[in-house]
Amino acid sequence: MHLTTDAARRLLRRLPVVTGVARRLLQRLPESGLLRRLPGSGLLIPILVSLLAMGGIAAGVVLAATGGQPVSRAWQPPLVPSTRPAPADSTAPAVPLPGGNADLGHGVPVASATPTPSAGTPAPAAVAPLGQLRQPDLLVIAPFSLSAQVQAAVSRLPGVTGTDPVDAAKVQINGAYTAILGVDPSTFRDYAASPTAASDGLWQGVADGGIAVSWTMGTDDRLPLGGGVTVTGSQSERLPVIAFGTVGIGGVDGVVSDSVARSLGMPAGNAIVVSAPPASVAPLAILIQRVLPPGAGVESLVTLVAQPSDAGTGPPTNADGGPMTVAALDTALRAAESRQGLPYVWGAAGPSAFDCSGLVQWAFVQAGIRMPRVADDQARAGPAVPISELEPGDLLFYHTDPTAPGYISHVAIYLGNGWMIQAPEPGLDVQIVPASFGSEFAGAIRVYPQIAAAAAASLA
Repeated sequence: MHLTTDAARRLLRRLPVVTGVARRLLQRLPESGLLRRLPGSGLLIPILVSLLAMGGIAAGVVLAATGGQPVSRAWQPPLVPSTRPAPADSTAPAVPLPGGNADLGHGVPVASATPTPSAGTPAPAAVAPLGQLRQPDLLVIAPFSLSAQVQAAVSRLPGVTGTDPVDAAKVQINGAYTAILGVDPSTFRDYAASPTAASDGLWQGVADGGIAVSWTMGTDDRLPLGGGVTVTGSQSERLPVIAFGTVGIGGVDGVVSDSVARSLGMPAGNAIVVSAPPASVAPLAILIQRVLPPGAGVESLVTLVAQPSDAGTGPPTNADGGPMTVAALDTALRAAESRQGLPYVWGAAGPSAFDCSGLVQWAFVQAGIRMPRVADDQARAGPAVPISELEPGDLLFYHTDPTAPGYISHVAIYLGNGWMIQAPEPGLDVQIVPASFGSEFAGAIRVYPQIAAAAAASLA
């Protein structure tokens, strides 16, 4: 039995006044380059995108489990573009792209065979064993290489417990734009999600010249574990896929060695991963910005979690703008329901195919609500809502990546009366199913258009 639109409308009329809110304050930072195709041409040109800094409290979701089992496994890649672009007509330069939120994890599938060096090429050095695990809390990023002096200045700031320089860029993997990092496997593994960090095979495979991709990208895009993919920056390389494992930074779907990153044309050392105590993250971002050269910026990799109670997460403020109107909610729900039966495609955002967050974004756009593109960012589109106060139109979030159970990797739209609509996973279509509040449930939010638009604008 499916919830009809009429039933949803009747439930909408009973929307209560929201009693709590956690608001993310956004601050524009210097700009970084990204590529966009000129309409009607094959040319790729740089455009300017603003980096996001932690300026206040993020509207997060509750890490809560209420028992039971999730309805189904569903996957959402932390990928920014609203659609998956076709391969470029010619090779395009690698360009910087910021990351997202930190992950945790379980197991990492690693290919049984690793690449071997060609004749006359010295074998890569053995990767150092895992040291002290560090939470990646902030990412410094620039469209140019950052000097050793900049890293030293960041490292000396109070509250910084560790830094690691990396290469950060958006390149193409089999024609799909993907954010990847070029790293020193011996040092960066300390900043990765715990099961990924612990995998000696993964990091040795990266050092040997392979690419490790996220579980979501590997499974949803059916990449061949142990096979090869074409990675294209300003140069193209055919790289073996040596592991499926979340790196530990949301929005990043692949990791290669720094030497491979150079061969792809990625900017050398244009980013720095920073670890710090959670309480230091917001003020530290401000301090870091002060020591950076013009054009560089810093963003938080941490999603702060608000613990709602029956009283909510705090009093709403005028700056939040309030929740959606009944008319807008009705439009969004009708739009979502109209997509039933259409296929799940990773990276698709409609109108004829969707991934989970693509369905959410498309449905709310039909109601005039601007939404972020990926699930982890959509979790910041309004205040957290406890299960006891769920209403139609609220967004439900899930941890579904077995290598990163702390990462928001799936989203569905609550329809009321115990039902939700979702784009579930490859091979399945958009469907209405009973709402799941099992072990993978991460929490819920109520969409506030003004907060959603600000979050989307910060990532544009």
